[in-house]
Amino acid sequence: MKRRQFLQGSIGASAAASLWIPRASGQGARGEGRLGRELSAEVAIIGGSLGGCAAALAVLRHGMSVILTEETDWVGGQLTSQGVPPDEHQWIETHGANRSYRELRRQIREYYRRHYPLTAAAQEDQHLNPGLGTVSRLCHEPRVALAVLRNALAPYQSSGQLTLLLEHEVQAAEMDGDRVRSVLLKSLADGGERVLTAPHFIDATELGDLLPLTKTEYFTGAEGRESTGELHGAEKRDPMNQQAFTMCFAMDHLPGQDHVKDPPRDYAFWRDFVPSLAPPWPGKLLSWVYTHPRRLEPRKLGFNPVGEKHDGVVNLWRYRRIIARENFGPGDYQSDISLVNWPQNDYFLKPLIDVAPEEKRRAIDEGKQLSLSFLHWMQTEAPRLDGGAGYPGLRLRPDVMGTADGLAKYPYVRESRRILAEATILESHCGRANRAQTLGQPENEVEAMAYDDRVGVGYYPIDLHPSTGGDNYIDFAALRFQIPLGALLPRRVENLFPACKNIGTTHVTNGCYRLHPVEWGIGEAVGCLLVFSREKRTSPRAVRAKEELLREFQSFLQAEGVETAWPTST
Repeated sequence: MKRRQFLQGSIGASAAASLWIPRASGQGARGEGRLGRELSAEVAIIGGSLGGCAAALAVLRHGMSVILTEETDWVGGQLTSQGVPPDEHQWIETHGANRSYRELRRQIREYYRRHYPLTAAAQEDQHLNPGLGTVSRLCHEPRVALAVLRNALAPYQSSGQLTLLLEHEVQAAEMDGDRVRSVLLKSLADGGERVLTAPHFIDATELGDLLPLTKTEYFTGAEGRESTGELHGAEKRDPMNQQAFTMCFAMDHLPGQDHVKDPPRDYAFWRDFVPSLAPPWPGKLLSWVYTHPRRLEPRKLGFNPVGEKHDGVVNLWRYRRIIARENFGPGDYQSDISLVNWPQNDYFLKPLIDVAPEEKRRAIDEGKQLSLSFLHWMQTEAPRLDGGAGYPGLRLRPDVMGTADGLAKYPYVRESRRILAEATILESHCGRANRAQTLGQPENEVEAMAYDDRVGVGYYPIDLHPSTGGDNYIDFAALRFQIPLGALLPRRVENLFPACKNIGTTHVTNGCYRLHPVEWGIGEAVGCLLVFSREKRTSPRAVRAKEELLREFQSFLQAEGVETAWPTST
């Protein structure tokens, strides 16, 4: 197989009750007519998410041509345009993720070593954490991850093997029976249209945007316990019961300065807003008290941007801090920089999926107002350790997020449309308590389901944030799990594949399959599947259906640095 090296060296289902079902097969919304410029490649990837980038690089390094599109002007999804440092597990430095993902992390650190004025101690730290944030072993700025990803893609763009279309939104799709023939894109910069054709399409959008356009069957929201049998599943199905999204932002703190501006438009609403959730939220959303995700009781959070002392379970200033001054030379930074993706700016009043475009825009606008109101509350009303109120020195950092308003370019999305897959991942496969109940074994002795068609691994607690259906946190222990190939294959459509949060999970299991290293692993598995299918002159579906091909594919993945099982000794 012809291949190139990615990131080497330095930078260089019976749950159909909530299922969307197409009314008819055949031509999609676009019909036969084609307008605008037509572009073709061997693989068209719609969405430059973290999974989309992983899929693209897996395909590109084996010589296949790719068109990669992205709605914003930054590739990288939750790591960049959404502004979320990686949520990972405790084994991430050595195992439990693909080799290419760990190399991505290494190059983010290397970027800081090459281009930033680190202290000698930080330069020598093998596991450099630029922000010393507590949520992750690698809290860093969105722009650095963007630089690493763009540098990885650059040689393929230069050679013409990759066409990268930024600020392009998918509008429609044309079908030929159970196959996608083409998709129509619109440039958000100039309004121009492009038609993409390819033998294979990958939906790597954050919300599964291609699924309704291609009439691919999918689920949204909560399936209902009667159809999944999940211990923590919703009692009744509700397609509109979707997890909160967050408009993240970055801020620093300059003591003695006043960066308070006029209150945001909706400040009065959000200042007094009390969530209506079950179990109940303990008072106002804009407060240092929130609901403990597991015990569902009031929990005090601390906040102190000028020192280590705080009066809660964690200092939120440090939680997602992406620049810690102590890692850099004296005077290089006026302040630490902290990324705000906290309980107080989770937006859960309106859903994003399968609503009218104006409703989606309104939800995002209200989510932005919530985040701006939270900042204003912290500047003016937040209780301080000294008994006073407000930190007027807090300053929004639009330069860090690459936007005029200082908020992330795109909502941090926790839940997507999910394909009706050949195999659906259930809580009884990976939830500790549900798995133990299913097997009739003690919780401390069970392991997650071992899938015969495994193509990756991951781990994270099952973590669902408050939802539009009125659920408070649903957060409980999971097991170290595998990614089954069957969850990446739509049951009917032949040449469309998911590479983000749109795989065959449930509302519940999405809670542990949605994080950074898992999404990367999903994208790389899909990209490798298309490479392997081409070399074997077979269909991707046949790879799973035929034992000999499946074993050969798994060997190919392992040679690519994909972990398909957890080691038994850890």
